[in-house]
Amino acid sequence: MPRGRYSLHDPHDHTPLGEEHFHCAPGPSGWRYVSQLTGPDGDHRGSVDLAIDELGRPIRMELNAASWQVRGAAIDGVTWVRTDPTGTEATEGNIAAPGFTGTSPAFLVATTRLLRLTPGAPATRVRLLALTDPVLAPRTVDQAWALVARREHPTDSGPLLVDEYQVSALDTGEVHTIHIAGDVVLSAPGIELEHLETPPSVFEEQ
Repeated sequence: MPRGRYSLHDPHDHTPLGEEHFHCAPGPSGWRYVSQLTGPDGDHRGSVDLAIDELGRPIRMELNAASWQVRGAAIDGVTWVRTDPTGTEATEGNIAAPGFTGTSPAFLVATTRLLRLTPGAPATRVRLLALTDPVLAPRTVDQAWALVARREHPTDSGPLLVDEYQVSALDTGEVHTIHIAGDVVLSAPGIELEHLETPPSVFEEQ
């Protein structure tokens, strides 16, 4: 069960945004990721609970941030309910998309499991429902993902396969590089792996 800590920062000006303390593990139906988020001052600022099935589809997702909450799942595309800080108003939404995305590294791993890319293949286009900080506002995004390389790195516990993805935002043309080993994000825009207690687990052959 990989357990560790990511540091989060603004991908443009590198302003520190806090840390995400996580653990994740394969399960009988797929994979689950749970984390607690803290701000730069160490105060609690949210949480992530994401479970995906063996095909990478979100079977349960719950995000909390700034007293806002979003719960969602893959139902007729993706369906979600967003609740305000007072808990008195809730808005529902649904779009024809296969998954969610957001600032948590969990969503990057989930997207790779959803797309099941092979090294050197053409980029695959995907539409996702993004839940944006700081109030988890829903926004549809279109991206193109390509697995550009898969490299083996020696470690004390054996060889580690690291996948390098190129992700393009189709609305702005921005291109980012993401490195993932198993179910752990090693680096991505705004994300750095600071501490890992156990090796990444490869819970499913891609």
